[in-house]
Order: sequence, then structure tokens, then C-alpha cells
Amino acid sequence: MTCEPWTVDFWFDPACPLSRVTARWLRGVAEERPVTVRWRVMSLSVLNEGRDEDPEGDTEGYLWIPARVCAAVQSGHGHEALGRFHDALWTGEDGAEREWIGDLAGALRRAGLPEALAGAGSSEEHDPFLRASHHGAVRGVHGEVGTPILALTGAGGSSRALFGPVVAAPPDPADALRLWEAVVLLAGVPQFREIKT
Repeated sequence: MTCEPWTVDFWFDPACPLSRVTARWLRGVAEERPVTVRWRVMSLSVLNEGRDEDPEGDTEGYLWIPARVCAAVQSGHGHEALGRFHDALWTGEDGAEREWIGDLAGALRRAGLPEALAGAGSSEEHDPFLRASHHGAVRGVHGEVGTPILALTGAGGSSRALFGPVVAAPPDPADALRLWEAVVLLAGVPQFREIKT
């Protein structure tokens, strides 16, 4: 069992449902282990730029909107605020988990942030920050990636970035901790590259 303190930089596209599930898993782990999470935005829109066909099928460019709002939140209010906003995006007014992201302004309000930040979704003002945050994620991982990306930094200061884990459903608490132990173990093997099921 790993009780060493860890910092996890967690990059996510806010509209990715699988990233949301992984975020829920990591939040649960952080309640049981000495894990500090720094929430960071990345963008499937940036990732898929220049491709002949967008694998997300986002022909209208909708995915830029929540990613830009996240960039505005992260750049202006910090990592913790971004984590609150991401959580609120996927939680309804009644606190129930949503199947798809909700109203941006409502999520900002529930996260204790100015609702006016929703306007950042239709502006390119925060695109340089969004791109820089995104590239900070993908440059640490080899090969094809998606969202989420985690960078684990241990007490000794060494860091390792990984794509995933991609979690299809929130694991029960015991499995959540077992998965954390596995991620820590894999991140500690310098030669480790990829695993899929």
C-alpha cells in the first residue's frame, strides 16, 4: 500500500464523459490517500486540429466552448477552482450526477465563480492559455493520446505522465485504491509505455 504523498496534475477535456469518471475516481482516492490534485484543462479540439476527419464528430466546433471557459477559470482563478467547476459541470442542481455537461453559467455559479466567465466560450481570448496547458499535457506522453492525462509527482520530485487511466464506471472504494496502487506502480517503471484492455 502506497501512503507516500503524491501530486497529480490531471488534464481533462471538460466535455469528455470518460475523463469525468476518471476524475471521480481520483477524487475518491484523494480522500483516502495523501494525494493533491492540480486540475488542468486540455482540449480534444486542439488535439484533433488538422485531421481530415474529427474523431469526436464535432463539426460545429462545440467542444471549444467548455474548454475555453475552463481555460478562463484556470488562468484567472487557479487549479482548485477549475476542479470545482469541472465537478459542477457534471452535477445537476440537485447534486445528482449528469450524463452530459450542463449549463456553463449555472455550473460556474455552483462552483462559486462569476457566471460572466461563460462568455469566454465564444471568445478566442484564452486560446493561448488553453493551447499551452494542452501542450503541457501531451508533450509528457509518447504516442497517441486522449483525455485524461495524469502526471504523478512523488515526494522525491520525480514525475511521470500517463494517458489515462480511462475508467468506464466509478470503481468501488477498494478497487479504486487498487487501481491507484497499480497506476503508481506502472508510473514507477521507466520502461513502461502502454497498457490496454
